[in-house]
Amino acid sequence: MSNPVTEWHEVDATTFREQIFPRNRPAVLRGAVRQWPAVGAGLKSPAALVEYLLGLDQGEAVPLITAPARIKGRFFYREDMCSPNFERRTAPLAAGLRALLGHLDDAEPPAIYVESAPVPQCLPTFTRFHTLALLDSAIAPRIWIGNKVTVQTHFDFYSNIACVVAGRRHFTLFPPEQLANLYPSSLDVTLAGVPVSMVSPDAPDHDRYPRFHMAQAHAQVVELGPGDALFIPYGWWHRVESLAPLNVLVNYWWDDNKFPLSPMDSLLHAVFAFRELSSEQRAVWRNLFDYYAFQTSGDPLGHLPAEIRGLMGEGGEQALRTVRALLLRSLGGT
Repeated sequence: MSNPVTEWHEVDATTFREQIFPRNRPAVLRGAVRQWPAVGAGLKSPAALVEYLLGLDQGEAVPLITAPARIKGRFFYREDMCSPNFERRTAPLAAGLRALLGHLDDAEPPAIYVESAPVPQCLPTFTRFHTLALLDSAIAPRIWIGNKVTVQTHFDFYSNIACVVAGRRHFTLFPPEQLANLYPSSLDVTLAGVPVSMVSPDAPDHDRYPRFHMAQAHAQVVELGPGDALFIPYGWWHRVESLAPLNVLVNYWWDDNKFPLSPMDSLLHAVFAFRELSSEQRAVWRNLFDYYAFQTSGDPLGHLPAEIRGLMGEGGEQALRTVRALLLRSLGGT
């Protein structure tokens, strides 16, 4: 069972900012970048698009993922579940593009994937001709180029607009609250820095992952073509299948929270700090976190004068330095 993603047409910056983003739901932005020159080149042919990108290339190395044909383009763990079934290295963008062209007509090609390459570094003039007016121009895009590959269900700590330049991409999305039903990997043995779901949506093992059917009931699916874009809210799980022999996507990640302390660091600390506590003790701490950190009852210190709120009443560099010093002391740092 799956549900369609809401579609929008002719979206401008105001509509995105005032109507789409506040909903915190995935949204298809049909034709959002259809005017991009790279989209036009891709509609001519894969070779025309590669030639266009090579004309912008400055020789910078990019992250390149490769894997043998036997994995059928599905990036995941090896059988030991301790390491990925692909190799990651850096290589010139031109090498990745030419490798893709060289295997374009293979019935079972090796997996080739330029992963999250920063556009300002590898294609510095790209943004001169390709802009996304929905977002602040300071948000730097990244480019993803590959053949028929599948990126396993995962989430990002960013809001995201993904723009299809060439090929077709099929997205399966799950809301953050389906975490337990997606059976995530560990926090540190990851494929790309964040946990992934251990379940294959194409052939789920319901005996091993019995709650996955509940996640499936909340899944949203959509297929995008050249010029289309997809808004993926912060923390939404998504699986991405590239369907054509050559696929190009440009995405924009951003996070409105500029505070420099990482929530992931706090989570890792909490996992070990609470693991030996009894259920009664955990309940005490869950209540404290809800009150002070997640503010489920409103401003936790709103009843106190500002001058006696301590660190929670302060802001700026001084408060940050104090917090860092306390954390270093608690972790045994110097």
